[in-house]
Amino acid sequence: MTVSIELIKKLREETGAGVLETKQTLEEANGDYDKAVEILREKGLAQVAKRTDREVKEGVVELYSHPGNRVGVILEINCETDFVALNDRFKTLAHDVALHIAAMEPKFIDRESVSQKVHDARVEEFRSAAVSEGKPENIVEKIVEGKLNKFYSEICLLEQDFVKDEEITILELINSAISVLGENIVIRRFNRYQLGEALPAAT
Repeated sequence: MTVSIELIKKLREETGAGVLETKQTLEEANGDYDKAVEILREKGLAQVAKRTDREVKEGVVELYSHPGNRVGVILEINCETDFVALNDRFKTLAHDVALHIAAMEPKFIDRESVSQKVHDARVEEFRSAAVSEGKPENIVEKIVEGKLNKFYSEICLLEQDFVKDEEITILELINSAISVLGENIVIRRFNRYQLGEALPAAT
């Protein structure tokens, strides 16, 4: 079947796929745009999985100051090569993630970054609350698991909904960039500063 240039262009802009791949996918989907998007996203996720173990030594340190200069963020985001580090798509990603951190105040990058002490304290808090409410023992653990997942989605950067598009998470935003740029991308660290906030106690 013949696929219109307009449809190819639209699909390229949404998925970042090449012209030939976009055209072939639309033909495979018999012109069904939504189906073509789904096919390309599945392919992209498969490609992302192959790249996440690659070493990352390049990247940028992004500095972001929220309007009014009351909130600032320092973010280190890494990729594999300086070629990608200089790419506009990568720079935009770094800016968007830093902006998101300023707005949403994540405390950790991911679940693995959360200390066992914090994890255990929350589990005990959620379990005690469920028991005190008289919840049956057989569903207490399910309640704890649900509340723990919600807790992580609120404090872990990669699990938060992207502030500029709540249909995707920060992890999905990064994976989309990986599928387009063809390199592994990792958030290494970040710090968020707010004017007048209490300083951490000395250890």
